[in-house]
Amino acid sequence: MRKSHAHTLIYRSRLHLLVTICLLILPFAFFLFFARLTAISSAELFAHIGISVMRLCIAYVIALVLAWTCAVLFYQGRRAALALPFFDVLQSFPTFAALPFAIVFFGPSHTTVILFLVITIIWPIFFSIISALHLIKHDWREAVAISQLSGMPYVKMFLLPITIPGLVTGSVIGLGEAWEALIATEIIVGTKMGLGSFFSFFSNDPRMTAFGIFGFLLLIFSINKLVLAPLLEWSHRRMEE
Repeated sequence: MRKSHAHTLIYRSRLHLLVTICLLILPFAFFLFFARLTAISSAELFAHIGISVMRLCIAYVIALVLAWTCAVLFYQGRRAALALPFFDVLQSFPTFAALPFAIVFFGPSHTTVILFLVITIIWPIFFSIISALHLIKHDWREAVAISQLSGMPYVKMFLLPITIPGLVTGSVIGLGEAWEALIATEIIVGTKMGLGSFFSFFSNDPRMTAFGIFGFLLLIFSINKLVLAPLLEWSHRRMEE
């Protein structure tokens, strides 16, 4: 019985390793094949991918800092009563409604794309952190008050551990929405570099566009399975503890 169980575990671990390797290799192999098919150099294709990923990373960092700071400042007391309804109204507006205003003020630029992605990412992170802060037990608050923690020690030893599960959950949701918005925004804004710009080259060839989007979806699927899904599972375990 034990041997059978051990063999099952070994089989599952090997299968998991094989799936992981496939998820790592497949997107890049697909894009290399796509570059050869379209007679575009692989360096140019990966440059477009790199620009899009860079925009997404910058937007994520900005959204993360803003969301965490605002959540910590406005999650309780009188400030929460005044600010949270206002934030709730703001996040209820369609995200794409902000895009025309961003284009008017910043033009077809990196700033416009990044700003729009920040708006897309920030709300799931903000409200997930708020939810995590509302789960703080009364005993923990009393322990913090007795220990007289303040300043950076208060942030490092209390706020960060408490908010990390909500931060991870919000990040997974926000990044999932941002991947979808990224390509559409780059196409609408008309940036010179990025995956949206790359796909617009093939606007006269729907089959090639669909083929490229499939490769992009494959990349997103791999990132979700290898990075975001494990983080989300870990976050749920932390919140249940």
